[in-house]
Amino acid sequence: MNYTGIPDLTVALDGGVLSVTFNRPDSLNSLTEAMLKTVADTLDHAANDPRVRVVRLSGAGRGFSSGAGISAEDQAAATISPTVDPLLAEANRVIRSIADLPKPVVAVVGGPAAGVGVSLALACDVVLASEKAFFLLAFTKIGLMPDGGASALVAAAVGRIRAMRMALLAERITAAEALEYGLVSAVYPHDDLESAVAEVIHTLMSGPAIALRKTKQAINAATLTELDAAIDRETAGQLILLQSRDFREGTRAFQERRAADFTDA
Repeated sequence: MNYTGIPDLTVALDGGVLSVTFNRPDSLNSLTEAMLKTVADTLDHAANDPRVRVVRLSGAGRGFSSGAGISAEDQAAATISPTVDPLLAEANRVIRSIADLPKPVVAVVGGPAAGVGVSLALACDVVLASEKAFFLLAFTKIGLMPDGGASALVAAAVGRIRAMRMALLAERITAAEALEYGLVSAVYPHDDLESAVAEVIHTLMSGPAIALRKTKQAINAATLTELDAAIDRETAGQLILLQSRDFREGTRAFQERRAADFTDA
């Protein structure tokens, strides 16, 4: 089987490296249901494809991913009900696919990672960031809660107090702070990022695949014990919040570039 992307997501297999690239640079790679479904389908196939030794996940242009799209156009296209959000379901599927993939996944964060984009990066096994990158859980600014396993992935990486700071205060975490916190594996000057990524991928490519697989599985089993439960809790909470007045006000305020007027409804 050949790997095929879509206009908003490029997929290519070259020399054992499966490159998956979010390709909506005009919106800092905001995510759609189709993009996430394609990523999940791609990873599900890669899991049993002996040609794939390493997966590289990145974003085109200036950003890694700004998370789920909340523009007026994106919201008009959304098909959310009280019991299902297709985009969130596909995002959760991607997170689980990355964590379960029996091969290393390298996140290349060249710029902003926000919302579920943070979860996508942190689900990966090695997170390499540019000095221009930052990480932002901005959910509460629009009346939502972190999702995509963020409550488990962020806390596993940085601990409860720092996770609370990121999630409740919605503060931007710079690349330098992310390295200090333990959110990323390494930070590089922006112009050196690609060469550093190539070196790390070469190390993984030339390593013992079975040992790498068992190491990944052991560390995830020890540190991400709450991932599935966290995803379930987040989904239940988010489906309630997506129906709220506060979410509608939060998205309108974002689109209109003004402060939101939340009423706890």
